[in-house]
Amino acid sequence: MEELKKFAILALIFLIFYFLPFSNQRVSMATMEAFHLLQEYVREHVIFCLVPAFFIAGAISIFVTQNAIVKYFAGKAKKWLSYFIASISGIVLAVCSCTILPLFTSIYKKGAGLGPAITFLYSGPAINLLAIVLTARILGWKLGIARSVGAIVLSIVIGLIMERIFQGEEKTRSDKVLANSSQNDESQSISQTVMFLLSLVLILIFATFAKPSNSEGLLAVIYSAKWWLVAGLVSFAAWASFKWFKKEERTAWFISSWDFAKQILPLLFLGVWIAGFMLGRPGKDLGIIPAKFVSKLVGSNSLFSNFIASVVGALMYFATLTEVPIVQTLLGSGMHQGPALALLLAGPALSLPSMLVVRSVLGTKKTFVYITLVVVFSTIIGMTFGWLS
Repeated sequence: MEELKKFAILALIFLIFYFLPFSNQRVSMATMEAFHLLQEYVREHVIFCLVPAFFIAGAISIFVTQNAIVKYFAGKAKKWLSYFIASISGIVLAVCSCTILPLFTSIYKKGAGLGPAITFLYSGPAINLLAIVLTARILGWKLGIARSVGAIVLSIVIGLIMERIFQGEEKTRSDKVLANSSQNDESQSISQTVMFLLSLVLILIFATFAKPSNSEGLLAVIYSAKWWLVAGLVSFAAWASFKWFKKEERTAWFISSWDFAKQILPLLFLGVWIAGFMLGRPGKDLGIIPAKFVSKLVGSNSLFSNFIASVVGALMYFATLTEVPIVQTLLGSGMHQGPALALLLAGPALSLPSMLVVRSVLGTKKTFVYITLVVVFSTIIGMTFGWLS
C-alpha cells in the first residue's frame, strides 16, 4: 500500500509537468508567483517565526513533563480550564497558521486532548490581539467585534465537536497517555521550566512584533527596542539552558526541535508554493485563479458567496496581519460584509500549508473534519453577520 501511494504521487507529479502549459502567460506568471511567495515566506517567517517556534515545541517535548500536559489539556483535566487556556492563546501568540503548527504538534503528541489541542490550533492565529485591533480600526468596529467574538466561539465549539466526534479514538490515546504520564519525573523545578519557556515565547513575540501605525505610544517604544529585548531574552535562555538543564537534556532539546523542523518544513514549503500558484501573493493578481473572479463571487451575502470566501480564506496563506489590508481591498472592490467576516474567520486559522502539516499529525479523517468545521461555521457566522450588518 505504501509503495502504491508513492507511485501515485510520482505519477501525479509526472502528469502535472507533462501537461501543464507553461507557455501560457497566466500559467507562467502563476509559476513565478509561487516561487516569489515561497521566497517571501522563507525570508520573512522562517528565521524569526518558525525557528523560535521549533525550539519552543522542542522544549515542550523535552522539558515539560507529560503530567503537566495531562493536568491542563488531557481528558481528565477540567474541561472549562483546558478550553479557556487554549482559547486565549492567540491573544499572547501573534502568529500565523503555520507558526502555530510546531506548538500544536508538540502539545498534542505530549498528551493534550484533541479538543483543547484543536482549540489551541485555531485560536493561535485567529485571536491575534493586534489583528483584532487593526480590524476594528481599518474595517470598522462591527467587523472587529464580530471577528473577535466569532473566533473565540469558533475555537471552543470546533474543539468540543472534534472531541465529541472522535471520543472513542481519543479515549484510547488518553488511556495510553495516562498510563505513561506517571512514569515521568521532573529533573528541574516548575518555576525554572516556566521561566525558560516564557523566555522562548517572548523571543517569538518580540522577534515578530510588527511596526505600529502610530509612531508614539507604548507599542512604538516596544518596537524600537524589540531587538534589544530579543538579544536579552536569547542570552537569558542560553544561560538558563546551561544552568538548569543537563547536557543530555539540552541535546535532546535540539534533536527534538530538529525533528519538528524535518516533519513540518517540507510540507510548509510545498503548501506555500501551491498556494502561491493558485492564488498568488496577497494583494497581487498573478495566481492561476484571477482575483477579479474571486471578488465577483463574494459581492453578495448569499450562502454561496460566504462559502466561497471561507474556502478561499482556508486555502490562501496569510502572513500575520496581512489579511486586514487584503479584506479592505476586497471590500473596496464590492465584497459584502458577510463574506468579509467569513474570510477573516477561516483565513488566518487555516491555509493549504497548515492543512498538509495537520494531516501528518492527525491523519486524513480528523483533518478533513477540522477543515470542514472551520469552513462551515465561518460561512454560517459570516452570513449571519451579513444579515445583521
